[in-house]
Amino acid sequence: MVRAMSCVMVVDDEPGVRESIRMLLKGACDVVTAGTVDQALELLARTPVDLILLDLVLPGRSGLALLTELAERGPLPPVVVISATRTVATAVEAMKLGAADYVTKPFEPGALRIKVQRLLAGRDLEREVLRLRDEIQRRTRLGRLVGRSDAMQEVFRTVERLAQSKANVLVTGESGTGKELVARALHELGPRAAGPFVAINCAAIPDALIESELFGHERGAFTDARERRIGRLEAGHGGTVFLDEVGELSSAVQAKLLRVLQERSVERLGGVAPVPIDVRIVAATNRELEREVAEGRFRSDLYYRIHVVGIALPPLRERREDVRLLSEEFLARARTDAGRGPTRLAPAVLAAFERYSWPGNVRELENVIERAVALAEGDVLETDDLPQNLVQADRVGQLHDAVRTGQLGLDEAVGRFESALLLEALERSGWNQTRAAELLGITRRLLKLKIDRFGLAPAGAVPVVPSGAFAAPARPSSVPTGTPRESQASAQALPRWNDH
Repeated sequence: MVRAMSCVMVVDDEPGVRESIRMLLKGACDVVTAGTVDQALELLARTPVDLILLDLVLPGRSGLALLTELAERGPLPPVVVISATRTVATAVEAMKLGAADYVTKPFEPGALRIKVQRLLAGRDLEREVLRLRDEIQRRTRLGRLVGRSDAMQEVFRTVERLAQSKANVLVTGESGTGKELVARALHELGPRAAGPFVAINCAAIPDALIESELFGHERGAFTDARERRIGRLEAGHGGTVFLDEVGELSSAVQAKLLRVLQERSVERLGGVAPVPIDVRIVAATNRELEREVAEGRFRSDLYYRIHVVGIALPPLRERREDVRLLSEEFLARARTDAGRGPTRLAPAVLAAFERYSWPGNVRELENVIERAVALAEGDVLETDDLPQNLVQADRVGQLHDAVRTGQLGLDEAVGRFESALLLEALERSGWNQTRAAELLGITRRLLKLKIDRFGLAPAGAVPVVPSGAFAAPARPSSVPTGTPRESQASAQALPRWNDH
């Protein structure tokens, strides 16, 4: 069904032809007409059209000239060439220039109507595909922010609304959640995008240097101040200044920063005159600044200056549906940076990633993948390429899922977890029980009792038949799955191992 808003332009020097086509398409679309190339160009300058019906033989410049000029200007709407039989060769040339189809005079009205409807429907479909592609692009990323979860969609919408605003913004969230990426998106999507983006990590600058870094200094302002230096706030004039970990600023610096925001000017250390600045402040913190204000560690007046609007970033553990998308993004980026590496993630790796709690959030996920890509040898990133702490944590996650789904009882899950910890300590210590006990923070005697209880043994040796209900962890499985009966069966074929 052709949209009522579709517009067709008829370019023909014969008024009768123009009128007959107008009547033919009446009700299906709007029709505008032109008798010459110049009239057509004038109409196109003020009227968007979805389809052009173009006669090649026109007074003055030909239809072919119009088609050539339109092709040079950019993407064409579909063009149907109207040609007399003697100019079919010219029509073929028009097709090479981008015309979608052609009809010959005299044309059959019903066939022309069907052709127009088909091309307009294709135009609608093309627009819908582009709209959906744009929607998907917006749904999964904004700048370098990535996520399709409801929480990140809300962040995207908030950033888009605030990007055009002049209001200062406070971004909150745990370390590694992407607070600087939010600040950059606010900058790049707003009217200050052409200006500088200055990022300042307030926690990384020593107290003795922070005032000079923020406000700048004049020559001779203090020892070693041999020349004037522009501060970071002044360097951000006309753009955005990102104050990361703003909660780490001392009370004295907070007071000076407040004055800068109130007066919209900065005084360099040792200076005598304020320097006007125009900056938008985006601050970030992983602290609860409201509590800091209540307990007197952060100025309330500065808090309300920087927290005109707030954006709260969720931790990665609260948006696990984004883990796969982020993982694939970081894998592609790390592979490009390394010039080699795996092309995909093994299903077990993705499952482990989705179970892991990610205390370091998105930054930790990126670092884990970057490290794994550097060490991996195959085309698939496997669990063997992951850090041991993540693999160990995944064992706990598997046990948790097994208990939650009723596959294991609590006592059995605790036993399997404990035996896995014992086995890891023993293997790290080369099966020296004294060193393993020290790693675990228990006595050697207690370790020996637990070894006997779980039937633990080095690879290739016979495990002691466990005295309890739990068997030694099977290798190479990440979660112990053996049974006492399996341990007894293996004892019939292998020599016993000696205690260290």
